[in-house]
Amino acid sequence: MSHPDFISVNHGSVLLLMPCSDAARAWTTEHLPEDAQWFGRSVVIEPRYFADIADGILADGLTLNVQ
Repeated sequence: MSHPDFISVNHGSVLLLMPCSDAARAWTTEHLPEDAQWFGRSVVIEPRYFADIADGILADGLTLNVQ
């Protein structure tokens, strides 16, 4: 069983997106703003932006586990 590139956890008012692979970390650096808010090893994302980010992750061939 392989591990996903990203794991996202919905906390209601925010989602946490954790890059779990080197490819995911590189994708995050390339596609998310430099001033993105981090909480530990996860990027904090407002729910209204998540669908577009998830679509970009999947379109670039990375995997995403939504919890």
